[in-house]
Amino acid sequence: MAKVLHIDSSVRSSGSLSRQLGGEYIAKLKARDPSTTVVTRDLAANPVPHLTETMMGAYFTPAEQRNAEQAFAIKTSDTLVDELLAADTIVIGAPMYNFSVTSALKAWIDHVARAGRTFQYGANGPEGLVKGKKVVIFVASGGVYSEGPAAVYDHVTTYLRSALGFLGMTDVTFVVAEGVAMGEEAVNNALSKSRAQIEAIAA
Repeated sequence: MAKVLHIDSSVRSSGSLSRQLGGEYIAKLKARDPSTTVVTRDLAANPVPHLTETMMGAYFTPAEQRNAEQAFAIKTSDTLVDELLAADTIVIGAPMYNFSVTSALKAWIDHVARAGRTFQYGANGPEGLVKGKKVVIFVASGGVYSEGPAAVYDHVTTYLRSALGFLGMTDVTFVVAEGVAMGEEAVNNALSKSRAQIEAIAA
């Protein structure tokens, strides 16, 4: 039985291509294997808190030494890390906002990047502990950033590949629907390319 963690970060509850395409991919996974279970995290509908000094202190305090405030503050992070570690496949909807990921998705990453749980430092430097996962990320952007002069503004795929790779997730596939602010034909072309990619990776 496959276990999927589905994370959506678009602030749009309707009309979001990252939500739409991620949902289509998961539907294909479930059609292929009906026993697939999905844990969904909608970071727009139910945002996780941004980092605070208390939370950061809790991260670096042994569990038995945390005070009541720290123990309470770290609960969300522990839950999110548990969800990540339990999943076989992680599906992320990551629209580009102002050339980067949404603040909600960045907050989620800040919760799951935990020394001792998802990465560690050893004699040879940092080591990611979240291994053996398949990650599929659905990116939607109004412009074209995969090539050309605007490519230097893509801080979505570059950041996510680096951040997730640091945690040990190196099997990362990006499905990018770009140029969707350039008219109906551009949207249809982006959807067509993305759906063809979905067919290939869900097979």
